[in-house]
Formats: sequence, structure tokens, C-alpha cells
Amino acid sequence: MAKVSALMIAPPAIFAAFVALAAVGMLRPDKDTLPSQFIGQPAPQVPAAALPGYPGISRDDLTSGEVSVINYWASWCPPCRAEHPALLQLQDDGIRVFGVNFKDQENQARAYLEDEGNPFLGVGFDPKGRNSIDWGVTAPPETFIIGGDGTVLYKFVGPLVGSDLEQRFMPELNKALKDHASQ
Repeated sequence: MAKVSALMIAPPAIFAAFVALAAVGMLRPDKDTLPSQFIGQPAPQVPAAALPGYPGISRDDLTSGEVSVINYWASWCPPCRAEHPALLQLQDDGIRVFGVNFKDQENQARAYLEDEGNPFLGVGFDPKGRNSIDWGVTAPPETFIIGGDGTVLYKFVGPLVGSDLEQRFMPELNKALKDHASQ
């Protein structure tokens, strides 16, 4: 009788575990969104520090009674650069957009906003990424829709571009704005 070693069993067992994990992920009901523990909860604290030369973000900004958008971004982030025109358009459309600069160098972040335009009413500065942990941000860009009472209504992971912007983010923003208008 041939002796079966653990090294012979491990690869098929690991492969089977991977297949099971992939199947569970593909069969979940809403596989196009990432769940967030913050939806329906008060927004976490924003960074106390502002990007020097720009207004900061306060708790009052998020509880002003108006719907707001908070975008975590960095000057070194190509997807952040790709979504920048959409943020400028949101600003032009009268949306209250705030930004949190994430794991960036002050001089590079300032130069970026000076060169590309500043879509933000206030810019929090989180150079070590500590505040982003409180928000559940793993990598920029990530964008949140905040209700007028400071409640997190929606979290969008990735750049606000193309069909993701039009088919996923904007319907949620329009819903938040409509709900706010009816209150």
C-alpha cells in the first residue's frame, strides 16, 4: 500500500478551498458592491488637520442639513487623477464636496490642487492614513455620500468615472438629494 504524505494532499485541498471561496463570492446576492459597516451610522471623525492653505473639514460641515460627498484622494494616485474632472463637475453642479488627502506629501497635494483645480469646500490632511482607518478606507479613491444629519448613506470604492459614475454613484447621490429635498 502506497503511503500518502501531507504534501500530496495539501495542493488539492488548497485548490478546493479556493474554489469554494470563489463560488461563495460569486453567488452572493449583490456582488457589485462592498458592504460597509458605516452605512446608516454617523460618519466617523474627519481629520483635525487641514491641508495647509486650504479650509479644513469640521463635524458641523457634515451635519449642516445638506447632503455632502467626502472623497479620499492622493496626488500620487492615477485613479484619483482620472476621477478629478467628475469631482469638479459635482462642485459645478452645486454638490458639497469635501476631500481628505490620504498618505501624501503636503507639497505634492497642494501642487496637484493648484494645477488641476480644487473641487473641495474643505480638505482634510491625513498624511499617515490614520483617519482613513476610522472610515474603512483601504486605498484611494474612495467616496462617501453623507446625509445632512451626518449619517453615512453610501460608500463607493474606486474612481468616479464612466459607467461606474453614471450607473452606480450618481443614482445613489440623486436618491440622497431627493430624500433630502422631501424632508
